[in-house]
Amino acid sequence: MVIPVIAALIVAALAAIGFNGDVPLSAAGLAAAIAVLAILIATVFAAVHHAEVVAHRLGEPLGTLILTLAVTVIEVALIASIMLNKVSDPTLARDTVFAVIMIVCNGLVGACIVIGAVHYREQEFQVEGASAYLIVLAPLAVLTLILPNYTTTTAGPTFSALQLEFVSIVTVLIYCIFLFIQTVRHQNYFRAGGQVSEPNERPSTKETYVSVVCLLGALIVVILLAKKFAVMLEIGLAHWQAPRAFAGVVVALLVLLPEGVSAMRAARNDVLQKSLNLALGSSLATIGLTIPAVAIVSIWFDKELVLGLRPTEVVLLVLTLFVSLLTFGTGRTNVLSGLVHLVIFLTFLFLVFAP
Repeated sequence: MVIPVIAALIVAALAAIGFNGDVPLSAAGLAAAIAVLAILIATVFAAVHHAEVVAHRLGEPLGTLILTLAVTVIEVALIASIMLNKVSDPTLARDTVFAVIMIVCNGLVGACIVIGAVHYREQEFQVEGASAYLIVLAPLAVLTLILPNYTTTTAGPTFSALQLEFVSIVTVLIYCIFLFIQTVRHQNYFRAGGQVSEPNERPSTKETYVSVVCLLGALIVVILLAKKFAVMLEIGLAHWQAPRAFAGVVVALLVLLPEGVSAMRAARNDVLQKSLNLALGSSLATIGLTIPAVAIVSIWFDKELVLGLRPTEVVLLVLTLFVSLLTFGTGRTNVLSGLVHLVIFLTFLFLVFAP
């Protein structure tokens, strides 16, 4: 409750002094950039927490939808702020979505499996639930990140406006079907051991209203800070001569941080199914909702949107889907599969800086 209030006061103070994120490359400028980043991270954590409270109160399927929409608003705010910056980056959405898939399906999943293997040697999960994630993730990833390389209406790895609209509608449709399966039709696929989860005390009406207000306030603060963060990120990338794809990694890490911490905590508590729900669910929401939202921004503001992956990235994506299919095909995990996923993740990070 305190973080959104403090963050809002800081944003108001920054607006009063006319601070727009354009910091000098000095000790004071670095300190200001770190402070804004810390506020942004704390506010993202607060927003996700209050979204979870509201989700728990509403129950399924509205609860999952509220949490997903909150995370999507944060991600779209960050991507759109950089897209609409003075130095427009038409590849940011692609780089962010690809980074989310690599971080989730290799880095986060690998870390959760290794954490579980260290403490419990082997862990179990629902094969049906993992298969549902993969059967949705594969077409979403291919339609949005690989198909643009092979269309001919426009030059380059891009969609035409009509193609972009069609693919956006299809991705939302597929994601909505998955939500129906997850929250209504086959809820048991996504529960540990297929058992009904233990009942938890629902938040009171007062707590829910407070969380709704705090959630809205935190999202507004994130949107306002995103513009300043975009300016600072551009300055940092230019100064350190970092590759443009690194911006996508930074945005992905900011968005995934709260869910990632929860996923690793669940693996440590021997609830790998919950870890997979948090991790793989984030990757589906990123493609199913973020891509259509960014497409709307692209069409509305007439900004170029490059979605097709480079050849090396296509190889990594296909390898990730293939290894994930093997990992989640047995219902049990061990340290070997976790380490393999982490190696693929490290390869992705290496190729960001040495393409």
